[in-house]
Amino acid sequence: MRFSRVVAYHTSRVAPRRHGVSGAFYVLVRFFDYTMRTVTLGPAGSYSHRAAGAVSDDVSFRETKTDVVALVASGEYERGVVPIENSIGGSVSESLDALADYEVAVVGEIVTPINHALIAQEETFHTVASHPQALAQCREYLDEHYPDAEREAVSSTTAGVERAAGDDGVAAIAHPDNAEGDLRVLAERIQDRASNETRFFVVAPADERSESGGKSSFVVYPDSDYPGLLLRLLEPFSERDINLTRVESRPSGERLGDYVFHIDVAAGLYEERTQAALAEIEDIVGDGWVKPLGSYDTRHGA
Repeated sequence: MRFSRVVAYHTSRVAPRRHGVSGAFYVLVRFFDYTMRTVTLGPAGSYSHRAAGAVSDDVSFRETKTDVVALVASGEYERGVVPIENSIGGSVSESLDALADYEVAVVGEIVTPINHALIAQEETFHTVASHPQALAQCREYLDEHYPDAEREAVSSTTAGVERAAGDDGVAAIAHPDNAEGDLRVLAERIQDRASNETRFFVVAPADERSESGGKSSFVVYPDSDYPGLLLRLLEPFSERDINLTRVESRPSGERLGDYVFHIDVAAGLYEERTQAALAEIEDIVGDGWVKPLGSYDTRHGA
């Protein structure tokens, strides 16, 4: 499903004071209610699960990021948690495409540090199993310490742990908390860069889209192509001193060379400058569309 034309954003601005509770705290409670039915990537024990645990204690699992977003859009779940970007591996294209294709809101951002550990039953092994990104993020460590070990890509870091638990010739790369039973941590923080972090978006049904928050995200489909188009789309933010924190293109799926743009800014939709910039962009895209995903705040350390 492609979003058509311009999507109006939620009309509530700064959250009200409730019984002496500040607006910012009200938003935090509303978006991180630990009783909300939440869905994320499985299986249990993955980094997605750790991030979702910061949102709710009631967490279910699905196999794809698209499934997570679709289930929230359908109303089956109240919240979904999907990875958006890793500081080493870059953006997660499936999540971006799902946000463009389904009608949902982004109501929060969780930034979680990635602590990769080498987990195994024995100190000697012939295979290292983990998610492809985890293997890539620990490539230098593996090259130096285990150059002869086969590297096996599996669906998640937890799936690698399951392989290691069932075979003493297999080691896993995962969070150290996954070392249970016969498994033990052989080494911690084996990622090649210490500043390894992943951003997760907390998604909600579209009618919960908010204008309050320090960051905002949009999806823009110009449905046209001409010299200077991208510059025209970005100038309304620059002219109003709105800092762009991410700009990324993804194929629209309509035709070769046709793109959808994902834009993050350090400003809330409640701000007049943000609203004015969006209005100008809507005029520029003409027969295309602008989809504000919402404003939100960032939570660290899940």
